[in-house]
Amino acid sequence: MDTNSTALFHKRVTTAGILIATGIVFGDIGTSPLYTLNAVFHDHTITAEKALGSLSAIFWTLFFQTTVKYVIITLQADNKGEGGIFSLYALIRKISGPWLLFIAMAGGAFLMADGIITPPISVASAIEGLQAIDPNLKTQGIVIVILIILFLFQQFGTEKIGKVFGPIMTIWFTFIGIIGILAMKDNPGVLKALNPWYAYHMLRYAPGGFWLLGSIFLCTTGAEALYSDMGHCGRNNIRVSWIYIKITLILCYAGQTAWLLNHDGQRMDIISPFYHIVPQAIYLPALVLSTLATIIASQALISGCFTLINEAIRLDIWPRHRVLFPGNIKGQLYIPFINWFLMAGCIGMVLYFRESTRMEAAFGLSVTLTMLMSTVLISFYLRSKKVAFPFVAMITCLFLFIEICFLIANFRKIREGGWLTLVIGSCLFGVMFVWNRGRKMKNTLANLVPCREYIDLLTKLSADRHIPKYATNLVYLTASGTSKMIEKSAMDSILSRSPKRADIYWFLHINVLDEPYALRYHVETLVPNDIYFITFNLGFRIEPRMDYYFSQVVKEMVQNKEVDISDRDEQTYQQSITGDFCFLIMEPFLSFTNELPFWKRFLMRSYFNLKMISVKETINFGLDRSNVTIEKYPVVVLPVNHPPLVRE
Repeated sequence: MDTNSTALFHKRVTTAGILIATGIVFGDIGTSPLYTLNAVFHDHTITAEKALGSLSAIFWTLFFQTTVKYVIITLQADNKGEGGIFSLYALIRKISGPWLLFIAMAGGAFLMADGIITPPISVASAIEGLQAIDPNLKTQGIVIVILIILFLFQQFGTEKIGKVFGPIMTIWFTFIGIIGILAMKDNPGVLKALNPWYAYHMLRYAPGGFWLLGSIFLCTTGAEALYSDMGHCGRNNIRVSWIYIKITLILCYAGQTAWLLNHDGQRMDIISPFYHIVPQAIYLPALVLSTLATIIASQALISGCFTLINEAIRLDIWPRHRVLFPGNIKGQLYIPFINWFLMAGCIGMVLYFRESTRMEAAFGLSVTLTMLMSTVLISFYLRSKKVAFPFVAMITCLFLFIEICFLIANFRKIREGGWLTLVIGSCLFGVMFVWNRGRKMKNTLANLVPCREYIDLLTKLSADRHIPKYATNLVYLTASGTSKMIEKSAMDSILSRSPKRADIYWFLHINVLDEPYALRYHVETLVPNDIYFITFNLGFRIEPRMDYYFSQVVKEMVQNKEVDISDRDEQTYQQSITGDFCFLIMEPFLSFTNELPFWKRFLMRSYFNLKMISVKETINFGLDRSNVTIEKYPVVVLPVNHPPLVRE
């Protein structure tokens, strides 16, 4: 998508775009009325002060965190049409210090941790509505079955069923708005709580008022996912949709608050206030609708996790996994390893917490940390756009203050279960850190040598018919970004042991760009018909099908007579104008001749252990296995310094 089409995509407002935004973008935040006020009042005595204060705090949280920070400000930060914390980092990494990478990694890790707790709490909060019919019903089994079906379905893509997401969520938002209005008919004065004084009074004077922010924060937990999904439907479609959605959310929260005021002094039972305001005549259809809404919300977050990990892979901060594209929708992808990891995590959450009210203790803490990280990144983005420093400082301080307050309030959840998402997020951050640092350390050890020192030898080898031909086209993937230098391991592979004679030697470098959908290349001719260096410039959301891309480039070069291999011996028998290909992959391993200090040994061993669970290079680069040969070479960081051996 070029700059002009991207700008048009984000400016355009269409009915289809609004419907897609409603179905995909707002699923998480749209199902928060199922559990937010339940988290505030569960097993507590209802008071008017807390009820009105909670509604006021929810309204202003949605205003500042969702509307101002994300819908108005953060949606401006699109990377060639795409959003998300890694896209935001890619926009600013060239103009900021390397430490911002750790901010982005922390934000991405805790957002991923949120992806493990959101599907269970969303589905459980809907299914637990059955307990109003049968208080003794155990819902864990039902929740687990729904989650398993949801994750099993991911491999087939969501292209067809995704078309009904928008209409279902539109019905959902209309429904929650209507039942909110119905619940307020006897107490319309509840809307006075939109005055921020009620929030201030609750936080200042109500018993434990400040700590209620930990539960109130749940109303905006889908805001970060909103930004990540910008590329699917466009900035202005999200903004227009949010107007209606925010109104219905506030009406639903107000209706629940009206019910709470009518039960002032009573103790909250296990049923969410949401289900208490649903008319009994439509209770079962409402239960079905809420379950569908939570499944859609979970689907959107799972898809967001796939996108998040794919971007992290392209930015070299996550181990490489197999990425599949099951549908024709732009940006839709499926990562099997991440899918089963999320499923195991979600089932584990259900088994550990057992009910949504206990999951709420773990929910929100990780998202607060993600929002803090995104605030830091967005402040750098605004500065990169030459926004006045006083305005940037004011905005940054405002959101940091709000989010730090939420974070402190969420600290109370640590011993109640919040520690679990902190541990998960920290482990995910650890994986990113180890992979990034280990990969950089390995790359710094790559012994690059000048190509010019080997050109004559390679040319002579290519023409020496006394040596058996290894391949017509011998291709090496190289990390070197310049044709002037190449890895010594590649040259050793060609010239050591049995020399590998080929008609043409190709060196391919893959450069991952900060933009998402670039697909470009350029060729440097080192020796005509003998040695070429090709650089592929691919967007960070492009699948690197290098076998296909390379064959197309060679075919085009042959047709343009940039390459001429018509005089080779096999031409009479082969049916291809380009001849055969052999991709030679150099695979490193940590040599036993290393003598490393503890930290470097731990880092490098962890890195190579992660490589064992990552996808093989043949799959990662989209290479046909019949065209690939793998050679291993040792990595020596610090050689062993032993005393000399003594001969007896």
